[in-house]
Amino acid sequence: MAETAEESLFEAPPMGEQERMVEAILFASAEPVTIRELAGRMPHGCQPTEALVHLRKRYEGRGVALMKIGDAWAFRTAADLGFLMQKETVETRKLSRAAIETLAIVAYHQPVTRAEIEEIRGVSVSRGTIDQLIELEWIRFGRRRMTPGRPVTFIVTEAFLDHFGLENARDLPGLQELRAAGLLENRPPPDAAQPGDEEEDEDQTDMFEDEA
Repeated sequence: MAETAEESLFEAPPMGEQERMVEAILFASAEPVTIRELAGRMPHGCQPTEALVHLRKRYEGRGVALMKIGDAWAFRTAADLGFLMQKETVETRKLSRAAIETLAIVAYHQPVTRAEIEEIRGVSVSRGTIDQLIELEWIRFGRRRMTPGRPVTFIVTEAFLDHFGLENARDLPGLQELRAAGLLENRPPPDAAQPGDEEEDEDQTDMFEDEA
């Protein structure tokens, strides 16, 4: 009898109520929230993972969407309604070409060491460039390589994924998709390869603008 009473004390709320709890937590959070954080805030016995599945379906086709960002979850404006936010005043500054290329290499080749970044770019990478990207919270240190010297690696952050509306780095668009979206110039710069070459040397500055 005592055992039954103890179990009833920790009986989880109905799934519909769990959905409401997850919804409330995510709406009130400025940053994406992990499942572990959700479980820590919700009553004992709740299943935030299942609640997220139901909640995501419920928001399909709505003005906001429930998105997975890395290992966390957040509500974001539906992609097709982004134009409604264009009236917001945002001061932007463009990253240097070195920063753009470094960020792109980290995003597409992570985890990657500084030496590997320099090998891909063909030129050295200044400490200031990497420090700038770390300060912007778009890249961070990854695990050290189990090679001589144990060099540190770099990976993109959840802030980077969130900025570009990506669930993970595997969702990064290809070159043709970037051109179709207007994020890359179709006309190569004067010093770029001639048509027919395979080098991807277009100016990607517009893609990697950061908010000041």
